[in-house]
Amino acid sequence: MSAPTIEPGAVRTGSAVEPALRVDSLWKIFGNRADKVIGTEDANLTRKQLQEKTGCVMAVKDVSFEVAPGEVFVVMGLSGSGKSTLVRCLTRLIEPTAGSVVMNGEDVTAADEGRLRELRRRHAAMVFQHFGLLPHRSVRDNISFGLEVRGTGRAERRKRAQDMVDLVGLSGYELSYPDQLSGGMQQRVGLARALAGDPDLLLFDEPFSALDPLIRRDMQNEVIRLHHEVGKTMVFITHDLAEALKLGDRILIMRDGEVVQVGTPDEVVGAPADDYVKDFVSDVPKSHVLTLRWVMRPAREGEADGAPALPADTIVREAARSVLAAEGPVRVIEDDRVVGVVDDEDILRVVVAEEH
Repeated sequence: MSAPTIEPGAVRTGSAVEPALRVDSLWKIFGNRADKVIGTEDANLTRKQLQEKTGCVMAVKDVSFEVAPGEVFVVMGLSGSGKSTLVRCLTRLIEPTAGSVVMNGEDVTAADEGRLRELRRRHAAMVFQHFGLLPHRSVRDNISFGLEVRGTGRAERRKRAQDMVDLVGLSGYELSYPDQLSGGMQQRVGLARALAGDPDLLLFDEPFSALDPLIRRDMQNEVIRLHHEVGKTMVFITHDLAEALKLGDRILIMRDGEVVQVGTPDEVVGAPADDYVKDFVSDVPKSHVLTLRWVMRPAREGEADGAPALPADTIVREAARSVLAAEGPVRVIEDDRVVGVVDDEDILRVVVAEEH
């Protein structure tokens, strides 16, 4: 019997498939009697219509998704799309109006106050746009603050803080204070503080929006490096499409509190769900995002026997040199089988289209 397919957003643990985070039919409506809106015709009104009729504001509307352990899951949308409210609902910094959030098998929305504090301290950590560092504490003491709250001994928390200092590239700044650091360095302290408690889940709420472009790029690279090193599950909120495409294993796009599309970067760019997403991705250089799956064609019998091979998930731009240098078509491989071929025309068709 063949093994069951593992859907995106879940991994096999023993005999079961368990997501690191599961959000099911989550709603957040601000206003009096907000809970009375759900399940009525008013829930189908536009955000503006609902506010005019009831005075309530629909921030998050019936959102569901799953995140796999070790996945970087990006939630993106324009200002007012509901993405920051959504991420705050995940740990009940904002109380959801309805729906459930399950983190590593535990229902966060059903937790009492004591258990919720424990979940926030040990299982989920948040990195905000505004760093929230304690100005009277050194870098090392800022990083170890959460461990101090937990009751961790001084020697142990100092060692852990030093490990995190080294991990995020701040060695030598342990005893500096926040006002002595650049914005990028302060955000590294925020990252180190979030990692110090060894949480299962890291939540980022537009952490780099206030940084200069070059520093922002460096911090994006830092997140990628840290993810490779520590393998944490991450939910990353951003309004920046380039950032979402660079960081995300999968991307959820929101508009007016609702989910418009969920997919891998190449799926969002290659097969936008509607005109809204299509407009969003219209300026993206497709050769930088699309994989060979999107440009390959079926192989004719014997056409590529003995030809060079590339994995199907190779980015077109990265494959271009090998394909253009080949004397004929290049085989596209997935799970040790040939799924198609590409030649120089297939590659150039994507690259030339970007120039027009």
